[in-house]
Amino acid sequence: MITAKARAVDGPNKSFRAAEIKRRELDSHDVLIEIKYAGICHSDIHTAHGEWGPVNYPLVPGHEIAGIVTAVGPSVTKYRAGDRVGVGCMVDSCGECENCQNGEEQYCLKGKVDTYAGVDKYGEPTQGGYSTHIVVPEDFVLRIPDNIDLDVAAPLLCAGITTYSPLNHWGAGPGKKIAVVGMGGLGHMAVKIAHAMGAEVTVLSQSLNKKEDGFRFGADHYYATNDPETFNKLAGYFDLIINTVSAKIDINAYFSLLTLDGTLVNVGAPAEPLPVQVFALSSLRRSFAASMIGGIRETQEMLDFCAKHNIVPEIEVISANQIDEAYERVLASNVKYRFVIDISTM
Repeated sequence: MITAKARAVDGPNKSFRAAEIKRRELDSHDVLIEIKYAGICHSDIHTAHGEWGPVNYPLVPGHEIAGIVTAVGPSVTKYRAGDRVGVGCMVDSCGECENCQNGEEQYCLKGKVDTYAGVDKYGEPTQGGYSTHIVVPEDFVLRIPDNIDLDVAAPLLCAGITTYSPLNHWGAGPGKKIAVVGMGGLGHMAVKIAHAMGAEVTVLSQSLNKKEDGFRFGADHYYATNDPETFNKLAGYFDLIINTVSAKIDINAYFSLLTLDGTLVNVGAPAEPLPVQVFALSSLRRSFAASMIGGIRETQEMLDFCAKHNIVPEIEVISANQIDEAYERVLASNVKYRFVIDISTM
């Protein structure tokens, strides 16, 4: 077994502590990665706090992982020692069902294996990227383009693909009017990506505090949702709305902003249910959908797209001892725009 240093949490109200975890010996198609950076996602916080259901503690979160290959199994063909790679929100799937065969492993009909808080094919709990090393099957490892630094690459493995996938699926591009609800870790990536796709991009944020940043990231318009006039002015305007907010909002008010056949896609994952008024949808044949990351093929496509268009997240690099503080600041919306852990501080 391979020993890795990590930061683990022992319960929903516990602080992170230094820990050692075991990584399996390399199987024939496995890749050993020395992790250099790990992003902090709001999903990490929901899971660590036990807000999405029972958790098998101790837990090592982290599914925005960037590092260097240090060893490979004897049958690995895609990677070799020294390669710059990433790992996102899943580390395995059945590989056999229709969805897996179509490159949609995130929707595996037998259930994907999450990077942390999951159970792998060996029956062992998975532990994530707040650690120095991880072992992953080669088919779930991504190649990081040379012109993207590893620290900014890490959040692309969740925040990047979580926003790229619905924009890609629902056809964001020239002539499309796209709104992004929220300007946090997910939202600022959605703005950058939608702008690069050629869409007209509007940010809908609680206030105008980040308006200057929004325009710098590529937004064409920026409105405050705490102003009731916003909803009157923009009624029936958007083809696609990407809701990145992980808190409960008045979702029906946002439906009114969609045009005929417009779609609102939730990528934020609030712990509370969102009540939906059917008439708010049926009046203009509007749709309410949700999206979850992307498959491995699409994630690599996203990385290459970001490399081509020089798209990287705005980050604040922290040490391993600052994780608890970072969680508090994320919950207080006090980060611009993604925390990334320097794993060398483990």
